[in-house]
Amino acid sequence: MGRRKSTQAANRLRTGLARAAGRAARCPLDFYLTYLLNTSMDKLSATFSALADPTRRAILARLVKGEASVGDLAAPFAISLPAVSRHLKVLERAGLIEREVDAQWRLCRIRGRPLREAHEWLAHYRQFWEESLDRLVDYLEKDARK
Repeated sequence: MGRRKSTQAANRLRTGLARAAGRAARCPLDFYLTYLLNTSMDKLSATFSALADPTRRAILARLVKGEASVGDLAAPFAISLPAVSRHLKVLERAGLIEREVDAQWRLCRIRGRPLREAHEWLAHYRQFWEESLDRLVDYLEKDARK
């Protein structure tokens, strides 16, 4: 009896999640990814997640030259303005850019702090790998002399 009740409870939960997620019954991966993207993550994870997309990296590369309007940022891409706006929202949530409304213009500018934090985190591992590779080179050179 206990096993049957737990199976029924699991089925009710699955059905409830499917209703809540709309298409989740057909595509549970979509539901899971949507959940992951909409939950909060630590700052470093948000930074790397935002940098994972080439369009967002290109937007940041453009903003290094100075602030730009959303239209200017969207111009080089063959995607819709709402799609660019979604990319900007991801960058803004990660703290990589800030947006300002100036009359009818939506201006964006880059913020350096999250990039600096990511660089510092990576620098620690860079030092580790450089030291490890130096030891490997020393070992291989010593082994080649024998």
